[in-house]
Amino acid sequence: MAPWSALPDLWPDLAQRFPHLVALEEPHRQPPVRLTYPELARHIQGFAQGLQALGVQPGERVALFADNSSRWLIADQGIMRAGGVDVVRGAQAPVEELDFIYRNSDSSFLVVDTPEVLRRLKPYLGEWQPRAVIVLWGEGDGNSLSFAQVMQRGETHPFQPPHLERDSLATLIYTSGTTGKPKGVMLSHGNLLHQVESLHVVFRPKPGNVALSLLPTWHSYGRSGEYFLLSQGIHQIYSTLRHFKQDLTRYRPHHLVGVPRMWESIYEGVEREFRQQPPGKQALIWRLIGISKRYIYGKRLWQGLTLEPVQPRLFQRWQGGLVALCLWPVHRLADWLVYRKVRQAVGGRLREGASGGGALARHLDDFYELAGFTILVGYGLTETSPVLTARSVTRNLRYSAGQPLPGTEIKIVDPETRQPLPATHQGLVLARGPQLMKGYYRNPEATAKVVDDQGWFDTGDLGWVTPQGDLVLTGRAKDTIVLSSGENVEPQPIEDACLQSPYISQIVLVGQDKRQLGCLIVPNETALKAWAQAQGHTLVMPHEEPLPGAWTLNTPEVLELYRMELKTHAQNRPSVRPFEQIGPFRLLGEPFTIENGLMTQTLKIKRNQVMERYQDVIQDMYQ
Repeated sequence: MAPWSALPDLWPDLAQRFPHLVALEEPHRQPPVRLTYPELARHIQGFAQGLQALGVQPGERVALFADNSSRWLIADQGIMRAGGVDVVRGAQAPVEELDFIYRNSDSSFLVVDTPEVLRRLKPYLGEWQPRAVIVLWGEGDGNSLSFAQVMQRGETHPFQPPHLERDSLATLIYTSGTTGKPKGVMLSHGNLLHQVESLHVVFRPKPGNVALSLLPTWHSYGRSGEYFLLSQGIHQIYSTLRHFKQDLTRYRPHHLVGVPRMWESIYEGVEREFRQQPPGKQALIWRLIGISKRYIYGKRLWQGLTLEPVQPRLFQRWQGGLVALCLWPVHRLADWLVYRKVRQAVGGRLREGASGGGALARHLDDFYELAGFTILVGYGLTETSPVLTARSVTRNLRYSAGQPLPGTEIKIVDPETRQPLPATHQGLVLARGPQLMKGYYRNPEATAKVVDDQGWFDTGDLGWVTPQGDLVLTGRAKDTIVLSSGENVEPQPIEDACLQSPYISQIVLVGQDKRQLGCLIVPNETALKAWAQAQGHTLVMPHEEPLPGAWTLNTPEVLELYRMELKTHAQNRPSVRPFEQIGPFRLLGEPFTIENGLMTQTLKIKRNQVMERYQDVIQDMYQ
């Protein structure tokens, strides 16, 4: 690996290593974009020279409010190449948030995605007084420059190489967070380079392999994933939510980097196909899947890759191996009849997928394993650039978050005393390593709350480590629900179990200071309507016109369906405790979305906002 001192040093090196490979492709852009590695390096250098021509000085903040595209990467790396510090956020974020970020970061230049984004921000430009405004896609006006105009200015401007070191500030990423004002996470070139130089221990893409890009690149997970994949000579294709399904079969990616919701959506599509089969074939499919699950459980035991038990004894391993051996022929039959078609649905050559930004539900982990996919789950936060731990091809311990990356330390401590706990004991997860942020911008008090004087970062997550050093997460410390009985409940494992129901799209557990748990459920409208139709009835959702005699979400038969689903998936889990049973619940007619403020830009449900929005519903639920 080249001894890079700053992230932009990567691109000239890659241009030499991969002179004929395509780096970036945007098939849905008009006209389509296709850049080789040398062309990408030249564009980054040209944009950097254009910024210097506009007066960007080393260390100056450049706000970059834009979404996934080839020009996002060119702007991002061009800003750093010029010596600037980019302040990134998605173009769809609320303008009030963008206003806060621009002012809080002391930005002096503005780069936006399109003229439409610029129009949204016009009321704030008078106060911001940016020294220059650049529009990446579309034409500039008298007060802004287009991408082409910036590149033209760079053609005649002599480049002044900035002095950049690994400790130099590279970017500010404002946490989208679920509570409070966003905080500007200061990441250095060394923080980001650590990810580029370390993620090869997880998987090793081959030059020329295809990867689909769907994650927001302004978010640390999508961003570091993109840097790493490109450092390996990947051919990256930008997809969109609208085209994603078609792009899977059209471009047949070798790699996918996604959040759990993406993997869940692929699973839902497969499950929907299963449920559209004739009853006899459905029964055969589900029977084969059940046998395959027993096969993979036995195989995990034989390999010693299991959390239950975490260290299987020799006779347990032999027992698991015997089960796997006996069921292998049936699993192979299931592979030929079912799983082969699942793999074809995602292009047929997906080698490795990464999942991060949240926990991958256990039923998804199981499904992708039995279908023959290697899904590697990682864990981290914006403050850690982001990856701290990850599963690898050689040690893919399901349900875990994997082992620490090189140079990274994980410590489990008692949440109250902060004393270290031994392996397999649950506590608060602390982390330390070269990927840890420089701190929160202009907020030393907040930095001191999460980073102690020995450099340990308080992740706010609960978990434990196996004797082999694998991290197993159990929930967020601040998400813990404390019942009136004093029992502590981690909502996420229960919610993940409930999401196995085809009739549940989203769920949030409630019950703080209450006698028992309750939940808010967003139904899966398609599956629920199909179920009602099978019962000989029409179901009308709250947003639809009422029909005489139609069922609604409050119809007794519908409520009984959900009562049974909660019992099946939440209460029949292994080792379920009595106080973890769900009592009252309510069905909601509106999903949790980014647009209504109930999800972050990375598709995490904002629990506090959900509780606040539905506080009357929750109070009524416990009457």
